[in-house]
Amino acid sequence: MADRLTLSDVEWIASLARLALTDAEKALYTRQIGEILAYAEQVQELDTTNVPPTSHGLSRHPTDRADVARASLPREAALANAPDASLDAGLFRVPRVIGG
Repeated sequence: MADRLTLSDVEWIASLARLALTDAEKALYTRQIGEILAYAEQVQELDTTNVPPTSHGLSRHPTDRADVARASLPREAALANAPDASLDAGLFRVPRVIGG
């Protein structure tokens, strides 16, 4: 699969993601994605017959710190650099990115 990745494949993927790529980016991504797919094929060739399945990626012995309640950043400080903040409401406006 990795050696069969074509420039038109990358162009199709870019169109699905609505990305406008330059010719140099298309060539670069074709090579990079091809290398990733080649590595994935190598990993799939490994014999994992005697490797037990992993139920999750977390350790059975958590090393996270204890969850301790403490004071948070004051509202004024959190909103100080927001371009369109409402200190009274504790909110700030962001540009609309979905819909039109």
